[in-house]
Amino acid sequence: MRQQVAHFLDHIAYERGLSANTRAAYEKDLLLFVTFLEQCGGVTRFADVTREHIQLFLDGQRRQGRRVSTRARRLVAIKVLFAFLCSEGELAVNVTEVIEAPSKGRVLPHTLTEADVDRFLGSVSGTTATDVRDRSMLELFYACGLRVSEVTALRVDDVRFGEGVVRCVGKGDKQRLVPLGEQAGLWVRRYLAEARPRFAGRNESERHLFLTRLGKAFTRQGIFALLLKRARSAGLDAAISPHVLRHCFATHLLAHGAQVRAIQEMLGHADIATTQIYTHVDERHVTQTHAQFHPRH
Repeated sequence: MRQQVAHFLDHIAYERGLSANTRAAYEKDLLLFVTFLEQCGGVTRFADVTREHIQLFLDGQRRQGRRVSTRARRLVAIKVLFAFLCSEGELAVNVTEVIEAPSKGRVLPHTLTEADVDRFLGSVSGTTATDVRDRSMLELFYACGLRVSEVTALRVDDVRFGEGVVRCVGKGDKQRLVPLGEQAGLWVRRYLAEARPRFAGRNESERHLFLTRLGKAFTRQGIFALLLKRARSAGLDAAISPHVLRHCFATHLLAHGAQVRAIQEMLGHADIATTQIYTHVDERHVTQTHAQFHPRH
């Protein structure tokens, strides 16, 4: 079964152009399922898997405290695997077709107010190379709404000051251009002139935009740690992550009149429905504002 999973992962990674992170998520979910089958169900062939096996696996995940979204994602991975095995003639019947995912409801993204974002960004105002690097990275996250994987992959040449845009590579290796913005542009220019040379040292072959103190490209974990440290220094109680700044980017644009289609293009969403969740965030803000300020509420 593990060999079949590996073959499936190679297939979808090639066919769909999946990122390394997405492939790793599929692999983790499916190997958890295979381990469950081997240890708890005594199953050694996917042909022997029943709907009851899958339901027991999901029930076990629920008892372990896994979130609805996590359980739904794992079921999707199982469904895609079984559909693939059927298409390859390795299974005669797809037992997952009638299994419905647990209802996730509508999960509204966590955001910060514009005042909180200003406070967060303004808290990094020092003159050290580290401060300049961190501030330019935070400004870029908020100005462009980039994913953390997109920021780690950015190279110096991806920032096109003459055009006022950043070129990034999103999910499925799809490239897009995102407006840079005046403030982010100023900080990134300063970083490239004053700070990055100190981190790069003599390693002229390193072309990643943001570098650690060792002159290496940032990892995802390194960026998460950087944001958390800076949020604590700013006195922000809310959990800060690259995705929170991405949510802020979209929500604040919408609040100032940007069209959903334009936000979709800048975020790199393939489906407009993914972007439309921000309209519900804005509707919630409108309701709160009405409740707070209307004289006859």
